[in-house]
Amino acid sequence: MALAAFIIRIVSAAIAFLSQIVQARLMGEFEYGIFVFVWVLVVLAGNLSCLGFHSTVIRFLPQYQARNEIEAIRGLTGTVRLFAMGLASAIALIGLVVLHFAGDRIAGYYMTPLFLGLFALPMIALGDVLDGTARANSWPVAALSPTYIIRPVLILLFMLSAVGLGLPHTATTAMQAALAATYVTTISQFLTVTIRLRNKFLPGVWRIEFLAWFKVALPIFFIEGFLFLLTNSDVVIVGFYLPPDHVGIYFAAAKTMALVQFVYFAVKAAAGPRFSALMNEEDLRPLAAFAGKMARWTFWPSLVIGLLVLACGKFLLGLFGPSFTVGYPLMAILFCGALTKAMIGPGEMLLTMAGRQNLCVGLYVVALAVNLGLNTMLIPLYGLTGAALATALAMLTEALLLHGAVRWALGTVLFVFADPLSRLEGKSRA
Repeated sequence: MALAAFIIRIVSAAIAFLSQIVQARLMGEFEYGIFVFVWVLVVLAGNLSCLGFHSTVIRFLPQYQARNEIEAIRGLTGTVRLFAMGLASAIALIGLVVLHFAGDRIAGYYMTPLFLGLFALPMIALGDVLDGTARANSWPVAALSPTYIIRPVLILLFMLSAVGLGLPHTATTAMQAALAATYVTTISQFLTVTIRLRNKFLPGVWRIEFLAWFKVALPIFFIEGFLFLLTNSDVVIVGFYLPPDHVGIYFAAAKTMALVQFVYFAVKAAAGPRFSALMNEEDLRPLAAFAGKMARWTFWPSLVIGLLVLACGKFLLGLFGPSFTVGYPLMAILFCGALTKAMIGPGEMLLTMAGRQNLCVGLYVVALAVNLGLNTMLIPLYGLTGAALATALAMLTEALLLHGAVRWALGTVLFVFADPLSRLEGKSRA
């Protein structure tokens, strides 16, 4: 599964990079900055609308399968879909009301893209829970390819088609393409996952344990919500403080350097179900050994890929347009931050699957506070360089906190250069 996820992320990174280049060339840095700012907000809101249920599926479904509790599987997979779509729809309605009464408090060039983006929220939330359901069943292609391959390809194709038909080269046109691509992708994924679930478990009675799921989902929501905010808050805060063309330049630099991050994502996608299964064993040493392996699988490929990206950085940014090359120093700063996180691998996934999600919540409250505080302080002082410095320091803070938490809670030294079994010899869960 790790290999499949890794390959999908490689293809996805190439597609996303090509798509962003074409869109930046078509729209220019100002309109491109508007689009990426709004799209980041929409994806962020859609993901948060799941309220952690997209990862709760990964926590419970493998355990239900191991105990052959088919009715609980039906109840879990059905409930998370209804809940995520319902909450996302409510958030979209609230957003529409806010836009209606906002008036001049929101810049005019953001209004129409934001309006279109709100209609994508239910489909983004549904897509996220379908992703989690497929990952829990070890279906990496069904889990990852819709969001990370099919949707960006469709956004690009729909955008090119719209421009070819004579529509303006603006952020509004790009958001229309993104909205159409989101609906096509998510509906297709829904049909695919539903058919596979019915073939595997057959339709029948649901057993709903909503309170038990919700107790796990809420801390996961804070953990992954804070993590998602950590990943995207820099772009959002840049959009609040600086004009759209600066947003476009920063986004191009950050997403070019984010080619490193797909290694972490691929390892995390494969590690979750395995962490959950190993937590049911009395001996913690296999869990510690596997966690150490995940740290190595994250760090070394990230280092190699990051150095290659830096070596080609100016050329890659130049593909977006001549003005984008000013973002090259930002890439080096962001790479340093990404490496600190890669040194410990998917530590938050390990803690979550070990039932230590409340501890994770506390860690990410601190990390997010550091991130927001540094961005708010450094962006007005140093502009885009301040945003990159704030993000890198927040990643370092996150890595240090996770390393200490895993060592304290599980007795495992989660660090790429350490022996994860050094503190666990002769120890078991008892």
